[in-house]
Amino acid sequence: MNTGESFIAHLVELRTRLLNAVVAVLLVFICLFPWASDLYTLLAQPLLSKLPKGGQMIATDVTTPFFVPLKVAMMAAFLIALPYILYQIWRFVAPGLYAHEKRLVWPLIIASTILFFCGMAFAYFVVFPVVFGFITASAPQGVAVMTDIDKYLSFVLTMFMAFGITFQVPVAVVLLVRMGFVTVEKLREARPYAVVGAFVIGAIFTPPDVVSQFMLAMPLWLLYEAGIVVASWGGKNKTKEA
Repeated sequence: MNTGESFIAHLVELRTRLLNAVVAVLLVFICLFPWASDLYTLLAQPLLSKLPKGGQMIATDVTTPFFVPLKVAMMAAFLIALPYILYQIWRFVAPGLYAHEKRLVWPLIIASTILFFCGMAFAYFVVFPVVFGFITASAPQGVAVMTDIDKYLSFVLTMFMAFGITFQVPVAVVLLVRMGFVTVEKLREARPYAVVGAFVIGAIFTPPDVVSQFMLAMPLWLLYEAGIVVASWGGKNKTKEA
């Protein structure tokens, strides 16, 4: 097979994998569509539970009450279909990997997915109740806290992404060590800078209150330490194999 035919074959394979992933998301979305409003209510529960008695959320645009629940249903469909999407990505890249790379990539994909979901769960069950409780309690007297549902969704997605990416730190640390970009000893020496960086990231990606910043910075630092432990353990195993 010449270079042109090989390139066309790769494009066809990529199209097939992308099509499979899109179809999977759409099928899950169709199944979730009847419960789109319920999914949004579940997503908004951390804020609704902290609003004063009689408090509620509002919609400022005409089409917002229809489209925002659809966005939530689509997000949920993507998350449910994510393992299958990652499997399609794996099927596309696997033929070009060496055996030792395949042994490394697949566990990292699984770990990355689990950690991303853990980050979202941590944000939903731990961070949101604290942050929304602080915000509603800080409202001046006579001010009714009524958040627009579209802005709430944007805030939640931002927090989900922030915590989901934050929880990828162990995977990033292990990759950097395994690829030879840095050593475990250097990571240990950089610990003070990592702590400062964790609080800087917490200040950037969270609301302007000390509690939420601390709740992002502490997991980030602890996950950095966990990455060092895993990378060190992996290095010992590699030495034994050698």
